[in-house]
Amino acid sequence: MTGWKIIDRAKDAKGQFAIEPQDAHDSCGFFAFANGASFRPMTLGDLDEVMAIERASFAYPWSSRFFLQEFQVECARSILVEIDGKIIGYVLFWLLPEGVDIHNLAVRSEYRRRGIGRTLLEQVILEALRRSSVRVTLEVRKSNLAAQKLYESAGFVATGIRRAYYSDDGEDALTMALDLAPSAQR
Repeated sequence: MTGWKIIDRAKDAKGQFAIEPQDAHDSCGFFAFANGASFRPMTLGDLDEVMAIERASFAYPWSSRFFLQEFQVECARSILVEIDGKIIGYVLFWLLPEGVDIHNLAVRSEYRRRGIGRTLLEQVILEALRRSSVRVTLEVRKSNLAAQKLYESAGFVATGIRRAYYSDDGEDALTMALDLAPSAQR
């Protein structure tokens, strides 16, 4: 299909990240290193630092209560990226039966445009591939052109619009998806 990025599983899985046995990378507790960054799941102790990034990143940030609710959802997962012990970004996503749905991704402002957001996104895609998911989906504000560009660069394509999706201001969301199924890659 035109516009769909073909993912070479072997290249993506081995080209940028050292892959160890799957249990070492379970999104509930993996530690991996890429370009000096360490990755781990978010904990309650990280919430203050995460909220500072969230508030600086979005006009309508999630509340701490919303993050706490995410911790209670069985299929919810998170990945934090740290450099020298400082949290510089995070992504929250759900592992669903056939795919992964990304809910929130943010990077500390002074670390933007350095590939951190892309690296977090790639970590989610790698997790989806490890779990044989067929699709990664997300919603993004129609006004968030920088995020749309990031997702498109990773092979995501627009699949639709959700009218008045964001309850805080009624903005529409662009739905985007990345197909991982082998038949979608032809």
